[in-house]
Amino acid sequence: MKLGVFTVLFSQKALPEMLDHVASLGVESVEIGTGGYVGNAHCPIDELLQDETALKNYEKEFTSRGIMISAFSCHNNPLHPNKEIAQEANETILKSLELAKRMNVPVVNTFSGCPGDSEDAKYPNWPVAPWPNDYQEILAWQWEHKVIPYWREIGREAEKRNVKIGLELHGGFSVHTPATLMRLREAVGDVIGANLDPSHMWWQGIDPVQAVLYLGKAGAIHHFHAKDTALDVNNMNIHGITDMQPYTNMLDRAWQFRTVGYGHDMKVWADIISALRLVGYDYVVSIEHEDGLMSVDEGFTKAVQNLQPILMKEPLGEMWWV
Repeated sequence: MKLGVFTVLFSQKALPEMLDHVASLGVESVEIGTGGYVGNAHCPIDELLQDETALKNYEKEFTSRGIMISAFSCHNNPLHPNKEIAQEANETILKSLELAKRMNVPVVNTFSGCPGDSEDAKYPNWPVAPWPNDYQEILAWQWEHKVIPYWREIGREAEKRNVKIGLELHGGFSVHTPATLMRLREAVGDVIGANLDPSHMWWQGIDPVQAVLYLGKAGAIHHFHAKDTALDVNNMNIHGITDMQPYTNMLDRAWQFRTVGYGHDMKVWADIISALRLVGYDYVVSIEHEDGLMSVDEGFTKAVQNLQPILMKEPLGEMWWV
């Protein structure tokens, strides 16, 4: 396994400065934003696709430092009922797939998106209750007419380029649990997999170890995010897991994102890393910083310090004791 970071947290730094900074802390891999909600501060994607010299110079920024790119990420909503938003998201995904092909980056991460409740909708509609039956009807329409058809088309584009798609299981989108990920994968193919982030499992009441085992046995983990979640039991009893308060209202929220080790202890994280190895995941563990109680540098540094001792880097040997 390699330790990585999702570099959107250092968007204010120029690419060379950012790479030098993360490399100095022992990071071996970076996940680069190519647009959407995360922006493209470290990836002028249009220029790179149009100018071969610019692309080669861009590649040298990474290879000269011995840093690999684990994934290009363009988290957005390509199923948004607003056609302009959906079109922009779709174009960014296609550009990211093409750039990944040219740079031999194996994964493009994004969200599944979430449609509205009809062709006339203005906003996404995320059904999370089976009754009243209207929600079941909305859900069936979304998957049959929007989610599956769209990702079948994008899946074909990804397969042409030999690139995998890592969908982050995130609330507010059609694919947000291991089961919904597998539903889409079964409809589209193995090109679809998870960019698995434990933080979004915990707040939904899902044990990340079990999510790793379930998805990993199917070979459905394409990428992995390292981010923690702290649950406040008292606030959870008041607001529930679908707490709609702003993330900034940290004192009253039912849950909040934390850096690795500040929501769950390192034994829990060691169990997650062990489960990843058990199912054959031997790729990047990419730190994502969204901790409202720590600065970017402190949260990132603590995540690096906590993860380095528990990552398993050496190849497995024979069981000499059996």
